[in-house]
Amino acid sequence: MGIGGIRTELLTDERYAEVGANQRVIRQNSRLLKIVLGEDVLARQGSMVAFQGNIGFEYESSGAGKFVKKALTGEGLPLMRCSGQGELFLADSAKQVHIIHLDGAGLTVNGNNVLAFEPSLAWDIERIKGAGMAAGGLFNTRLEGHGWLAITTDGDPVVLKTDAPTFADTDAAVAWSSSLATSLNRTVKAGALIGRGSGEAIQLAFQGQGIVIVQPSEGAVVPPHSH
Repeated sequence: MGIGGIRTELLTDERYAEVGANQRVIRQNSRLLKIVLGEDVLARQGSMVAFQGNIGFEYESSGAGKFVKKALTGEGLPLMRCSGQGELFLADSAKQVHIIHLDGAGLTVNGNNVLAFEPSLAWDIERIKGAGMAAGGLFNTRLEGHGWLAITTDGDPVVLKTDAPTFADTDAAVAWSSSLATSLNRTVKAGALIGRGSGEAIQLAFQGQGIVIVQPSEGAVVPPHSH
């Protein structure tokens, strides 16, 4: 099968065909989110990879309160408002994409892992209890209400049910139920290399009934300076 004189397996392999448009939000594939716009959507700035139709993009101000928190904490969630009619495709550095629906619940997410969400969800920046600035801040983004959000993970995640006290590396923990009690856990032997990153001696501790989403990575590594 060809189109306009072009023949390629990309046209015949169903893995590369655009998925149906009967759902407002759906994964085009494991690394690409498709949104059928009618109502506005808030998305991470720079995440648009393609769109069809008449769609506009505007900078979304987070408001004075969140602006101050962002300046003080470094937890950034740069957003753009996507509006109009058409089909929008979003991605973030080929990371895995996952869609989560909230039915009056709250989810706390590392700001770097938020891809898009419905404006009906309320969001704010919050600090992990017991994590002062000396501990690196540990500020995250809390979303709650009724609606969907899309998050990204660096690789295939594991979803842990917190039936028992649960601990995760501070950089590997992507999201968790906001109802969970969180604190910092310090390894008994501070020099024990039990994790993979620079913060092995400190983990996030979770207690209560809920879930914790953990990625098999501690995020992008900043290359050392050559001078």
